[in-house]
Amino acid sequence: MEIKDSGSVTLTAYHSYTPSRIPMEQSFVPQLSATPGNSPLNSKAHYQRMDRVISQDSLHPPSFSRSVSQESLDSTSMEDYWSEVKSIAESAENRQEESAVLEVKSADEGEMEEAWIQEAGLSTLVSGSLGEEPAEALFSTLTRTQAAIVKKHIDNYTQTQRKKKHSVRDVRDIFVVGDSPPGFCPGAGSPNSIQQSSKLSFRAPGRLESCASDCKLSKDSPSLPEEMNFDVPYSECVFRKDCRSIQRIKKDDSTLPKFLIRKAKLGLTIIGDLSQEDMKKIGYISLIELTAYFDALGIELKRNRTVKSKVRECGLFGVPLTALLENDQKKLPGSKVPLIFKKLLSKLEQTGLQTEGILRVPGSASRVKNLRQELEAKFYEDTFDWEQVRHNDAAGLLKMFIRELPYPLLTVEYLPAFIAVENISPSKLQLQALHLLIMLLPEPNRDTLKALLEFLSKVVDNEEKNRMSLWNVSMIVAPNLFMCKGKTVNLQEMQAAAGAAHVVRLLVKYQDILWTVPYFMISHVRKMNEAAMNKRHQASDKSKKKLLRPFWNPEREKTERSELCDIPRGVIRVHAPRHAKVSMAIQLDNETKAMDVIARFDCENSGSQGSVRRQKQYLYEVGGNIGERCLDPETYLLDLYHVNPQCQWILKPKTT
Repeated sequence: MEIKDSGSVTLTAYHSYTPSRIPMEQSFVPQLSATPGNSPLNSKAHYQRMDRVISQDSLHPPSFSRSVSQESLDSTSMEDYWSEVKSIAESAENRQEESAVLEVKSADEGEMEEAWIQEAGLSTLVSGSLGEEPAEALFSTLTRTQAAIVKKHIDNYTQTQRKKKHSVRDVRDIFVVGDSPPGFCPGAGSPNSIQQSSKLSFRAPGRLESCASDCKLSKDSPSLPEEMNFDVPYSECVFRKDCRSIQRIKKDDSTLPKFLIRKAKLGLTIIGDLSQEDMKKIGYISLIELTAYFDALGIELKRNRTVKSKVRECGLFGVPLTALLENDQKKLPGSKVPLIFKKLLSKLEQTGLQTEGILRVPGSASRVKNLRQELEAKFYEDTFDWEQVRHNDAAGLLKMFIRELPYPLLTVEYLPAFIAVENISPSKLQLQALHLLIMLLPEPNRDTLKALLEFLSKVVDNEEKNRMSLWNVSMIVAPNLFMCKGKTVNLQEMQAAAGAAHVVRLLVKYQDILWTVPYFMISHVRKMNEAAMNKRHQASDKSKKKLLRPFWNPEREKTERSELCDIPRGVIRVHAPRHAKVSMAIQLDNETKAMDVIARFDCENSGSQGSVRRQKQYLYEVGGNIGERCLDPETYLLDLYHVNPQCQWILKPKTT
């Protein structure tokens, strides 16, 4: 795709699916090349003509080849959308200063395959060298469907490198036994596998008999909640025909289906509950699973390559998230969301949640420009007067911050995948795809997106007073998430962004589900850690035996082993360094939960704490086959003890 720099606001929603086959004369997208005086963005006649087309189309179910959400848009929500686009364009025209331009290019096949293998944590498979993370450990945990995808990418990479006459490892050296990784059965090691392991069996490569009942796809029904099964990888339970059922997206938010998470005895895990090292492994698994999932749905997962240009490293607007957070952490250590972003959200929550048309009604362009300049000069000095900021101006600054990020909040690489979600149906499959994409986002992007979605949810909660439904909010936020400065507007991409509003609606509505780490991914991580741990122990034991051979005492070793065997099974020792009683041995039974242990420590230490208020404590499993995990209070500890018998149990406050 050729990209021309027009110096104006443009869309970066590069989508991987075939554009909607809507005849241009029937399309409701305004012609952006019109003269200012006759611009459809300013023309009421255009909106009326557009409304008639939409109303007629909405009477009929959409065909599969067309964007399901575009055909259900009503006149009001579309007017909101294009008004927001117009506001963005005017904001860009008012800014005369030069800014960095984000250049996005389609990488060649070899570059794409190399980037994919690298980001999936599998680079050592093709190089044959040893890395920090043993790729063999990751590969050994994959399902047959996931392994087939890995084989496909490595095979493609090998072919492209041979054309360039580079020496690479032959794919047959990696996949020595058919297409499947050794010794892995999908679902094994998942939280419910203790009870369900006998039900797991293959009926075809990459498909499970046990998940057939869980994966029956019915029409979306808002009245009957549907369970989300996190035990088995999504790619194992989806067939290409599943995404071809016709789904009509409606404006009415009450028609959105209800989903429940199937609870397991090992408890729920939120993204922030895992260590950074384990989340890094989650990223590897998510990329492989997302690729396998899209392949199963018959959707090509294309990625863009960002050609980095010189960007601002200081300031507030137009600064990369990583640079912003690095500067913010000097002022407030541990910051995960940019301070200016948090302050704008806080200002809106204090004064604007109940204001009619918040986010929709723009502030004064000149006033917003002056406030931006003043913020740049005074924010870090704490001399900026926030009382002067009106709620509409704060909303304008918030949207401007998102829009002017030099690298989009949803990332250049995965914008095509976010856009492609809109062409999947039913909603359950869309939600699964979004779930994997959220797991893939870099931590600064994911944390900032979560802060935004939580705020938008609060806006929707006040709909009775501010007249902003979930649909209205999504139509206004979508252009800001899927458009950014510095590139030419593309008509087909504008259509894609209009459809992406439904994707934004799903992100807001189901954010609690999307930020829950699936059980099958945690099972992958445990197996990877076990494989790495075994490899380290083997190397360590050999070195230790060689070093201590002159001093080896077989009787002493026998005594130490017998002492270890004398430790009662099912007894754990919980350490609580911040309590008066810093350690306690607890006998587990089938009903012992994490909340019971916390309550017992609180009871034991209540007298010694007096009136001093203590931070809320959480129980963690640390070490063994996990880096660190904050436990859900509903976690059954005996089941977890069987899954990770080598871990330590620590009671401490949650780190923010």
